[in-house]
Amino acid sequence: MNPDRYSRQVILPEIGQEGQAKMAQSSVLCVGAGGLGSPALLYLAAAGIGRIGLIDPDRVDESNLQRQVLYDTAQVGQFKARAASQRLADLNPHIRIEAYQGELDADAAAELVPAYDIILDGTDNFAAKFLINDASVKFGKPWVYSAIQGFEAQVAVFNYEGSACYRCLYPYAPLGHIANCAEGGIIGAVAGIAGVTQALQVIKIITGHEGFEPLTGTLWTLDARTMATRTLFIPRDAACPCCSKNPEEIILEYEPQNCEIIDREVQEISVEGAQSIDNAFYVDVREEYEWAGGAIEGATFLPLSRLMDGHAPDLPEDRTIVLYCAKGVRSRHAATMLKARGVHNVVNLRGGYEAWLRENA
Repeated sequence: MNPDRYSRQVILPEIGQEGQAKMAQSSVLCVGAGGLGSPALLYLAAAGIGRIGLIDPDRVDESNLQRQVLYDTAQVGQFKARAASQRLADLNPHIRIEAYQGELDADAAAELVPAYDIILDGTDNFAAKFLINDASVKFGKPWVYSAIQGFEAQVAVFNYEGSACYRCLYPYAPLGHIANCAEGGIIGAVAGIAGVTQALQVIKIITGHEGFEPLTGTLWTLDARTMATRTLFIPRDAACPCCSKNPEEIILEYEPQNCEIIDREVQEISVEGAQSIDNAFYVDVREEYEWAGGAIEGATFLPLSRLMDGHAPDLPEDRTIVLYCAKGVRSRHAATMLKARGVHNVVNLRGGYEAWLRENA
């Protein structure tokens, strides 16, 4: 191999020859070769990760090409696993590519996750992310999470060096349907930023250089409309339904996300509309670490995780209950749950607490 191939990164003290050797000896499994997986896989292959596995059940569609830069027009109709493996092999013939055509269900997770050092999440639904998390915790693997929609991206590293797992943040999957990229829309460059950021976290985990640490137990978010970023610490939950268990007690389950639309009868209200309501009763359904960072004055704290466990205080029947979370997604599910329990005087704050802050800046 030409020593110049990795020379531009080897010269960095955070990488060096030692770090490059670690990358050559490491393995990464990428679950999903779409908008997140495409940029992540390209940069991991280019960096010299010795063994890369990828699993995806889909074929390349022309609508993918706007953001899935791993593919080209000539590959439309081909299975992504095959097309991606060929592209990566062409990019770097000195590494090993292992492609699996299919979906990561519970059986596949039990077989593949133990076989790799790090798991990278390239999925777009809660069911897959929970499966990745549970398998990673069960088999002691760190994993790099991301979620994207519209102009927004999130990245975090879970289950690394005793850090929180995904279920410490979201103990259970929200009820109803969460829009994927096809439904909610996505700017390709945002997927690229998120995927490349994931690849960087993988490299940080592998090299382990002081001062070059990954987003361990930290949720990094980007709003590409303003390029504003923020990081939120995710504490490990001693009562977590996953990482608080012994590994042998963790049961891997996977139920693909269905396409049912969340209750359309849940009314959404703008910040201005909420502020115009006399004596509105605000309920914050975010988690405790988010609540500690600020909330609407006078709001009642009722995290979605507790609501999903069946906990709920007595809510007033003679006031409009305005539910909110960070962006208005989790609170919409909370509204659906409360309506199912006979609480009908609820509305969802469109845009959540972030919209509230913008409107009241």
